[in-house]
Amino acid sequence: MKGTNLGEFEELVLLTIASLASEAYSVAICDELEKYTGRTAKLGVVHSVLNRLEEKGLAKSRLGEASSTRGGKRKRFYEVSHAGKVALTKSKEVRENIWRNIPGFNLEGSI
Repeated sequence: MKGTNLGEFEELVLLTIASLASEAYSVAICDELEKYTGRTAKLGVVHSVLNRLEEKGLAKSRLGEASSTRGGKRKRFYEVSHAGKVALTKSKEVRENIWRNIPGFNLEGSI
């Protein structure tokens, strides 16, 4: 297993996989990323990140059933592994600690 540190886009992809639950396949991940970030998510880039997340042990995939609407092709569905959940939790904690320590930048209660 490679290192478990998350880059920003890896973190966004992993969070998107978690939010899509059982419907997390590459095209849906791209669509959700665009919805969340307002930026275009290229399918090839997302595929590269998905492969890297699997290599790191942070995500795992399975093939779905073949469908006639896809010409008999099967979708590859992704899910966050236990190690991925740990990495996401650690990343969230680090970010929250940093945000809490920025003087005069506490936005809690001001929204």
